[in-house]
Formats: sequence, C-alpha cells, structure tokens
Amino acid sequence: MIDNILESILFITQQIQSDLEILAWITLILWGVFFINQALGQRLLFLGIIPRKIYGLPGIIFAPFLHANFNHLFFNTIPLLVLSAFFLVHGLPYFLFATFLITLISGLLIWLFAKPGLHIGASSVVTGYWGLLVTGIFQEGSATAILLGAVSVYYFAGIFFGIFPTKRGVSWEGHLFGLLAGIATAFILF
Repeated sequence: MIDNILESILFITQQIQSDLEILAWITLILWGVFFINQALGQRLLFLGIIPRKIYGLPGIIFAPFLHANFNHLFFNTIPLLVLSAFFLVHGLPYFLFATFLITLISGLLIWLFAKPGLHIGASSVVTGYWGLLVTGIFQEGSATAILLGAVSVYYFAGIFFGIFPTKRGVSWEGHLFGLLAGIATAFILF
C-alpha cells in the first residue's frame, strides 16, 4: 500500500512538471481574453450564458473564458490551474474530454434552469473538476485517484459551499450545475 502511494506521488509530480506548458497556455488564454475584453469595454460579455434565450446558447462554450473583473478571474485561476494539473495527470485527451463534458453539461443546465441574467466565469468548470476528482475516489479507486481526490477535498473543500445561494450577483447555479456535471462526467468516464 505504501509503495502504491509513493509510486503515485512520484507519478503525479512527474506528470505535473511535464504539463507546465499546458497550464501556462490555460493561464495565458484566460488572462488574454480578460484583457481583450477589458480593452473592448467588456463587450465580449454578451457571449455569456443567458438562460432560455437563443442568443445565450453560445455562452455554453464561451462563458468559462469570460470574467467580470480581476478578482473574479484571479480567484478562478488558482483552483482551475491546480485542478487542471490533477486532470492532466491522466493525459491531455482525458483532460480535454472531461473539460468538454463538464463545460457542455454544466452550461446546458445553466441555460435551461438558472435564474435570468448573465452567467460567466470558469467557476462551473472548477466545481465540475472538483466533483469529478472527488467522485473519482469512489469510481476509479486507484491510489492516484484517491490521492488527487483527497488533496482536492482538503485544499478546495470550500468549492462545495459555492453551490448554495449566498451573494447577489454570484451564479450559485453555475457552481451547483458544475458539480453535477463533474459527478455525471465521472460516471461517463469510469
């Protein structure tokens, strides 16, 4: 058992080091879109999810790239990068497919059921990643999955509390549907 854990730690460390360039690109894209949006007077926000409006459908794909302000992006970037690194341990195809499923499922649920208004940000993807990693503890059950899930719970347990309505202007539905999308993705992948 100890040997499995040590092997998993070594494997995870090596994978994260080899995926630093991908993580840098994720950061560059998110922050690049943010600065372009700022330069355009936040005109790109029209690409967010607007529930039950046909013109809000493109937001299912584009909303995770859009953020209202610096704090919104900053506090999504940190968990997004850490949890992305955890997913990249399983390889780029796995990461891309899981990200696509979480984005699509959570975005569609937001479009169908969320309160009226603009829904933007990577929070639904972050919460979906968290849900998939935690569910992976039980679904996959490998030493690597248990380690990644346990670290996710320990350091990012606060993500779970985002599924409850707290502050005006925060899409708690995005967090809730992201979590459900992550759990659904775990059942699809495992």
